[in-house]
Amino acid sequence: MKKIAIIGSGSWGVALAIHLASTGNKINLWSFNEEEANMINEQKKCKFLPKVTIPEGIECTTDFKQAIDGADFILHVTPSKFTRDTVKKYKQYVDCKKQPIIICSKGIEKDTILTLDEVIKEEMPEARIGVLSGPSHAEEVSIAIPTVLVVASKEEEIQHLIQDTFMNENMRVYSSYDVKGVELGGALKNIIAFCAGVIAGLGYGDNTFAALITRGLTEIRRLGMEMGGESKTLYGLSGLGDLIVTCLSEHSRNRKAGKLIGQGMTIEEAQKEIGMTVESIDNIEVAKKLSQQYGISMPMVDAVYGILYEGLKPEEAIRTLMTREKKMED
Repeated sequence: MKKIAIIGSGSWGVALAIHLASTGNKINLWSFNEEEANMINEQKKCKFLPKVTIPEGIECTTDFKQAIDGADFILHVTPSKFTRDTVKKYKQYVDCKKQPIIICSKGIEKDTILTLDEVIKEEMPEARIGVLSGPSHAEEVSIAIPTVLVVASKEEEIQHLIQDTFMNENMRVYSSYDVKGVELGGALKNIIAFCAGVIAGLGYGDNTFAALITRGLTEIRRLGMEMGGESKTLYGLSGLGDLIVTCLSEHSRNRKAGKLIGQGMTIEEAQKEIGMTVESIDNIEVAKKLSQQYGISMPMVDAVYGILYEGLKPEEAIRTLMTREKKMED
């Protein structure tokens, strides 16, 4: 049995807590919200997963020290835009030699365009870091639907720790040394999933979705490799796998946001309707900056940026993509 701290009590944090508790581990879940913590502890419910009952072995607290004290490792599961501020608050309680931090959030810091492992390393230079990612909806993990993930770390010991702790008949975890590739696959696919939602909102069909996923993966691979990720990683679970599940599922907040905007809502209206963080909206400016910084052609990123920030109509964005200059497939 392991004692595990989970920083973040949203749907993904709770889903991971449920999975890990089901295999006999003791979970201390941290929430920024007292009301949310009380709901988990007293009612055994999570407002983001209303159909699920929280099992025994999970306690929720708003106290970082209480959550982290004695933990074998820490799962960081807050929205990417809150990562730095949250780490600043809990880093004093972490024993870096004994408590690896496993990043389960997907995104890139907007102001610095740093990946989340780089953000945590800036705040905690001695931290031992892993990244857990792949095609996984909280709604399905929380009810034990078979799921396959990948854990990346420069340390083989951390890879094996996560595999040994997470794996059972409902979850398989592959290992990788490619931290950068796993992070970028998880972060960038959200933007393509937003595009998939726009397509759904406009009423387009399977031909368009297939083209979107294929060419979207090309954009992710171009940038990911330029930033140090490996091609095989971006064609794997955290790249192609996560791209497929996020583009095609109604569980996806990113897809839903795009769909609402495709149907005519504003960004603000879509975010209010969804009621949770939409990572694609938070990260589109980052992807635009990165494509410019590295000189990478990313037409879909340009189109989404135009829709969100330049008043480009979704129909016109599609028309622009379809009528670009002819070229060889790459």
